[in-house]
Amino acid sequence: MTQQGVRWTADQVLALAPDAASRKAGSKLGAAGPWSEAGSSDEGTVWGLCKGSGSKPYQTVVDIADASGPAYKCSCPSRKFPCKHALGLLLLWASGDGAVPTAEVPEWAGQWTEGRRKRAAEKKAEESPGSSPASADPEAARRRAERRAERVTAGAAELEQRLTDLLRGGLASAEQSGYGLWEETAARMVDAQAQGLAARVRELGAIPSTGPGWPVRLLEECALLHLLGQGWLRRERLPDGLAATVRARIGLPTSADGPPVRDRWLVLAQYDTTDPRLTTRRIWLYGADSHRTALLLSYGAAGRAPELALPVGLALEAEVSAYPGAGQLRVSLGEQFAPPAPAAIRPPGLTTSQAAARYGDALRDDPWLESVPVTLDRVVPTPDGDSWQLADADEDAALPLTPAARSRPGLWRLVALSGGAPVRVFGECGHQGFTPLTAWPEGPGDAVALC
Repeated sequence: MTQQGVRWTADQVLALAPDAASRKAGSKLGAAGPWSEAGSSDEGTVWGLCKGSGSKPYQTVVDIADASGPAYKCSCPSRKFPCKHALGLLLLWASGDGAVPTAEVPEWAGQWTEGRRKRAAEKKAEESPGSSPASADPEAARRRAERRAERVTAGAAELEQRLTDLLRGGLASAEQSGYGLWEETAARMVDAQAQGLAARVRELGAIPSTGPGWPVRLLEECALLHLLGQGWLRRERLPDGLAATVRARIGLPTSADGPPVRDRWLVLAQYDTTDPRLTTRRIWLYGADSHRTALLLSYGAAGRAPELALPVGLALEAEVSAYPGAGQLRVSLGEQFAPPAPAAIRPPGLTTSQAAARYGDALRDDPWLESVPVTLDRVVPTPDGDSWQLADADEDAALPLTPAARSRPGLWRLVALSGGAPVRVFGECGHQGFTPLTAWPEGPGDAVALC
């Protein structure tokens, strides 16, 4: 199927925006006014010249035939990917009003597209099995792994001692000592090459003095951190799946070793989380044939969006391989057989009671799990005092929204989509409630991204 035959929706284009400011600026450029010599090809290239503040228009080109998501090139000075010009061009193309006709690719756009596709093919050939010699001595790799395990063990033992000192001194001491003690402890875990422990220590250190009930929340997090430390120290006694989960939670590197699963994968949701050092992109997928829900993680340096971008509502035919660990949903993206294209697939839904039970079941395999992906069927967003909940249309049950979800603009998009009628909602269900990420109207209609 050629890309010219399938048009994206405006929501799918705007889901690519790196931030709200880019989304707003790109929307303003989604009209024909500032554009000239715009066109598209059956091979998946979209291009155009956008009038800017200078004498020369910006040359903008997008490769939408890339199976891992669109790629962009623009002569503007913006460091955002995609920039507002690329978003505006895609919005103009998605409108289908003839402003981006089928045409011959101009030389400046064709050179870039051909160059990047050639480099991608060369990289794929280099990464294929048998194309390169062994990159490391297995014995040397084993010794490195043993040395790292020793450092992690020392770090876990030190953390256990610090937790013991905290409980002996009383939780009130955590409020008096301030965040510095926790940051020092986290730094020690980084030295021990236990990044997962360091991250949980920092989260724990941010709890004191955060409102009523903070000592209870602190004690709960201390218990989970203690459980993780003990899991590592006694990992030889654990079932293989749980031991793999502990290693992943500690922060040890793992690689996807599950058998490839080929399917038509619907992009359920995509959103980014950031810290001072890293941007993490989470992409949820649903297999139309396997009925599996899977998670892709992609990373970008601080201030830069990850390269992988898959707009909500598109589907791609591809293989994925699972990472080890009991109940783990993370996968790596393998061979892709066609570019992402719009699809009418919808995942089956559960009741709110079934969703809560699914999270409880998942905790048996991974006690440190924050949430599980769930699709709710026939729920209505309903005010609940100062909060909101998703109420079952057919049962006397509901799930509260998480504090983060209540503060996002996506809540009002969900309320507007529902209009008091039942909708289907995909999101993450955990101990703090439900976070809606994508919704569908009860009748025909496209997916609406809420994040």
